[in-house]
Amino acid sequence: MNVLTSLLPDPRPPRATARFSGWRIVAVAAIALGMTGPGQTPGVSVFVDPMIETLALSRSEVSTAYLIGTLAGAFALPSAGRFLDARGARLTMAVVGGMFGVVLMAMAGVAGIITLTLGFTGIRMFGQGALGLTATTAPAPWFDRRRGLAIGVTTAVGSAVLSLFPLLAAAIIPALGWRVAWIVTGLTIWLVVVPLAVRVMIDHPHDVGQEPDGAAARDDADEVARAAAADSHTRAEALRTPMFWAVAGATAATGMIVTGLAFHQIDLLGEQGLTPVEAAANFLPQTVASLLATLGVGSMLDRFAARWVLTISMLLLMAAMVGVVLVGPDWTAIAYGMTVGAAGASARALEAASFPKLFGLAHIGSIRGVVTAIAVGSTAFGPLALALGRDLTGSYELVLRLLLVFPAAVIVLGLFAPTPIRDRRTPAH
Repeated sequence: MNVLTSLLPDPRPPRATARFSGWRIVAVAAIALGMTGPGQTPGVSVFVDPMIETLALSRSEVSTAYLIGTLAGAFALPSAGRFLDARGARLTMAVVGGMFGVVLMAMAGVAGIITLTLGFTGIRMFGQGALGLTATTAPAPWFDRRRGLAIGVTTAVGSAVLSLFPLLAAAIIPALGWRVAWIVTGLTIWLVVVPLAVRVMIDHPHDVGQEPDGAAARDDADEVARAAAADSHTRAEALRTPMFWAVAGATAATGMIVTGLAFHQIDLLGEQGLTPVEAAANFLPQTVASLLATLGVGSMLDRFAARWVLTISMLLLMAAMVGVVLVGPDWTAIAYGMTVGAAGASARALEAASFPKLFGLAHIGSIRGVVTAIAVGSTAFGPLALALGRDLTGSYELVLRLLLVFPAAVIVLGLFAPTPIRDRRTPAH
């Protein structure tokens, strides 16, 4: 870690212009979030078939390696959150981006099941996990009244950018092979994420004499910062609140179920009469709805309590789970795609935008690191749960009905969980 950080060009934070820099931070964070694409399931999926053919592995072996790698990568995310709190988004993004690039290029040397599992662990840990966590946390200190909107924009634009990686890989693999494609993606991360982190990212508005939301500078800025830190929850305090587990449960339920639906989408919608092309095309309305829902949820969290947004998110998820077995090769398929896309995006935006409001900023990286670990880990179980359900019953319908218990339980917990209030008699630590 020290060797890598010593190679960074300029340890001083960038100079800010007179114009408020918060939206520039949003732009950098959105690009960084987009660069997690090679570590996300859609990005990895393009490599699966070529790697199976070259490595002489079965699909189940590759799927098992991916599951193990996802779970192992998730365990490191609380530590990444602590590093983010201690060293700031600028250094964290540079270090994580550098390591992510290394791991992606190392994927070119995969020779068997063991190295494949290690590679999946690295790209899930540094890509989907640590870099995603850093990118969606970086804008939080720059906004107060408009924090939900800022994080919504970050997530929406980032999601649009990361959707380009499967297209990039699909173009390179036939021409140059999957090993070269991994190297190209790693170099792309190095050339984009690390320079942006070092030369553009700024940790806090106070570092450059600015205030959240672009407000006028205050003479008592240091006292305000200390008061805000005192009002923030530590990770241990946050974990003792029911609202933490309500939001964490929402991200876990959504991660598990939406990933399962996406993983089996061709087969699942094929059972409803859609051709493979029509089933694959259903990702388009999902993407559109995801972008719209992310912006909408971010704005809603600036105005309404998190419990109501959580309820809407879980109702959308339940509607997708019930409605998918009613889909046909007509407008119902588009409605399903819009619903499942909105459900997945709303839960992600809910967690990213609500936690600074609920628990403060002083320990937000550590707190979100735990939820990110839970969310990443949950994605490993959805495809398996739906596959087992189909194997045992011959259909996805029964297992989806049984899984409704998860979002229903989250709604109940969220509606009755009290809003976290820090006990001021407890010293911050």
